[in-house]
Amino acid sequence: MAKIRSMIVSQFAGWLLVAAISIYFLYPLRSKIRLGMDLAGGTYLTLEVQTEKAVEAELVEQWQSIENKLKAEHKPLPQSKKIVGNTLELTYDTPQTAQDVALVLRDEVKDLDKSQSGNIVTLTMPEKMAKKIKDDAVMRNITILRTRLDPYGASEIPIARQGERRIIVELSDTENTLEAKSRIGKSAKLDFRLVEKTGSTPEDILADFDYELPSDKVILPGKTKPGHFQSYYLVPKYTDLTGKFLKNAQPGLGGDSGMEPAVSFQLNPEGARRFYDLTSKNIGRTVAIILDDVVISAGTIKSAIRDSGQISGSFKNSMETRELAQLLQSGAYVAPVTFEEERQIGPSLGQESIQKGLLSCLIGFALILLFSIFYYKLAGFFAFLALLFNVLLILLGLSWLRATLTLPGIAGIVLTVGMAIDASILIYEQIKEALHKGESIRQAVNFGFSDAMVVILDANITTFIIGVVLYNTGTGPIQGFAVTMMLGIVATLITGLFFLRSIFKFMLDNFSIQKLRI
Repeated sequence: MAKIRSMIVSQFAGWLLVAAISIYFLYPLRSKIRLGMDLAGGTYLTLEVQTEKAVEAELVEQWQSIENKLKAEHKPLPQSKKIVGNTLELTYDTPQTAQDVALVLRDEVKDLDKSQSGNIVTLTMPEKMAKKIKDDAVMRNITILRTRLDPYGASEIPIARQGERRIIVELSDTENTLEAKSRIGKSAKLDFRLVEKTGSTPEDILADFDYELPSDKVILPGKTKPGHFQSYYLVPKYTDLTGKFLKNAQPGLGGDSGMEPAVSFQLNPEGARRFYDLTSKNIGRTVAIILDDVVISAGTIKSAIRDSGQISGSFKNSMETRELAQLLQSGAYVAPVTFEEERQIGPSLGQESIQKGLLSCLIGFALILLFSIFYYKLAGFFAFLALLFNVLLILLGLSWLRATLTLPGIAGIVLTVGMAIDASILIYEQIKEALHKGESIRQAVNFGFSDAMVVILDANITTFIIGVVLYNTGTGPIQGFAVTMMLGIVATLITGLFFLRSIFKFMLDNFSIQKLRI
């Protein structure tokens, strides 16, 4: 008996320790809980998607397929190619060659409209197809933004489309707005291209072309390193080996010394095939790794490479490698974005909402306390303690998940507080019924908790399922409501079925209670 009593005391002490640790980690509360824009203000950003770049990327993909068809038909490749709007122009040396190619493409290429004039073959994307690609680019960019800004899906950052090509982002209660804008602004477009010439200035390269660069070539700057001069690289304007074939990217160490900050990457099977094709046919040449039109690494191909590689030599510290790995993992934008507008939303309305919310919560708790004590006496006070512990666990969960608390989230907490007190009432009514049947206090308490458990679980599990559905189908405020509601349900089950029971066991085993007024 003494052993059991000691175990119960230890269990009760454990709950007190959990409460103390929770309070320690939550203090000060304001710095631990992220507040939504409706409570604390924040930054309101308007981004514009350069959707024409998505069309250009699709035409580049189409060209890769066309190039393979021309090689299969033993037809010559164009002297030059360029993309203008929705059109891909292929320039040949003679009109006859252009006509022969146009005849081949007429039957082989179905998606694009074909025409030939002189020595130029024109492939035009239909307007309907271009519009679909532009719409898809905006929606996919929104998905990428969510991954970059909210990798764990708990912050409920509002991101929405506005018009044909704009995206609205609300960064609430953030002290690192510049860091967030940095993640937003980087396209993270990774690709691999062969280097055809290098120079210390663009003019050094242009001099070889009489200062008129071919339309299918481009000069890109290299990323400067401490103690090194700026370099420039002549590379093809278009490539079929891009970051979309990336399977994984991880920060680590590498480089020539093996101890430099580096990012290791792996390609998917299609990317590995293309990478192998590029490197096996160009051993001895230089390949550039390009991020957002800047050459961040360039090295000589010593052997054929298949599905993995490393980016090194351009990072100051490991923080930069982690950031790049995260950006590459989230994926490159389908089309680049630009900042069109930035507005700061003041927290004045939020302060008023917080004050009124706190006042309403205090009034609600006071009324619940009075009702509980009036109707259930000492047991009512125990239920109120369980209620406080319930709220403490919800706040701890919000802090741990780094979730954002909004007005709808507060509504979710209020809802679960009502469900928590309802669970206590169900338990007490079962105890009261057992006492009326003549059971002892200890047996009545055991029967009360065991009999009410099924009903409490049934009610809370069904509500939890609704919360899961709301979280997966809703956005922003709806997700905030769902998160706090689900956390509240878990907290209700812990406090109602375990914490409250521990209080009763502690009281019955350590105090001589002859009558339970309930």
